Amino acid sequence: MKLKGVEKNIDRHGNVRIYVRLNGKRLGRIHADEKDTAAFLAEYQALLNATPVAPKIERATNGSLTWLCQQYYGSSDFKQLDPITRKRRRAILERICKAIGSGPYKQLEARHVRKLRDGRAATPDAANGDVKALRMVYVWAIEEEHADKNPTLGIRKLRPKNQGGFKVWSEAEIEAYEARHPIGTKARLAMDLLLYTGVRRSDVHRLGPQMERAGELHFTEFKGRNKKPKARVIPILPDLRKSIDATVPLGLLAYLVNEWGKPFTVAGFGNKMRQWCDEAGLKGRSAHGLRKAGATRCADRGATVHQLMALYGWMTLEQAEVYTREADRRKLSREGVQFLQKENKAATLSTDS
Repeated sequence: MKLKGVEKNIDRHGNVRIYVRLNGKRLGRIHADEKDTAAFLAEYQALLNATPVAPKIERATNGSLTWLCQQYYGSSDFKQLDPITRKRRRAILERICKAIGSGPYKQLEARHVRKLRDGRAATPDAANGDVKALRMVYVWAIEEEHADKNPTLGIRKLRPKNQGGFKVWSEAEIEAYEARHPIGTKARLAMDLLLYTGVRRSDVHRLGPQMERAGELHFTEFKGRNKKPKARVIPILPDLRKSIDATVPLGLLAYLVNEWGKPFTVAGFGNKMRQWCDEAGLKGRSAHGLRKAGATRCADRGATVHQLMALYGWMTLEQAEVYTREADRRKLSREGVQFLQKENKAATLSTDS
């Protein structure tokens, strides 16, 4: 029988293995004997039936918004994005193109973009993401002389539902988490790594013994690695050292591993951290909120703006000043509240005499 995609391989023991491969993708192995024609064909057909049919990509009309986006996907601007960002941005743009992609991109105006944004007002973060994705397409288009104006300029962001971002953990919540997850547990190590290094969720799951040098962690930040990679050096504090030594067995390349002994993915760690928070009775708390708690603790204890920038990898003064301003405000409030106390009349009379 000559069947399309059937290939034979011989393993190191001399056994013949038969696979089906189509369009460069191996669909699976056929276990039936070639002499048993009916069984062989049944397995072959089952593999073909299980293969999803690739959707037909229709060629967009030249000059349409869909055409412009398709050109953008092939640009160096798009290809240099992080794979996760590429996937997310393309999904956003393809959804936009389903709605208005057939129209001429040169005739898109600010009022059209506002209407697009307002149509997703129930999810303001998603609406703002739509505008941002479309803006980057036109930034590229203007550079390539496909367009002479950017209809997204001047479009205001919708106010996010979650004002202030992720909730900052209080000291009481940190203590509650510590009480539920003692030293020696993976959950406690996760919190200690976040709290005592100040790293992001995208970095904490990558930290491991191979990054240790003379009592310090040496690594490159995940965020911004496609632009200007940022090397970080963070001393391992005594409390963190104690937690690592009580939890991590020898031989691991990452401090935090999942149930199968593999390093967590970013999303996997985020989900696990949320589970550990729920177990401690801390609903709505996250890994990023713990990073913000660490920054708050540092500012309250007198850390300067530049010290915070170095520790948390921030590039602008504004990011660090958020925490120092709050710390100064709390300090001044504590000092100023004494003026609300009734004046001590005895002291006043003594002074007058």
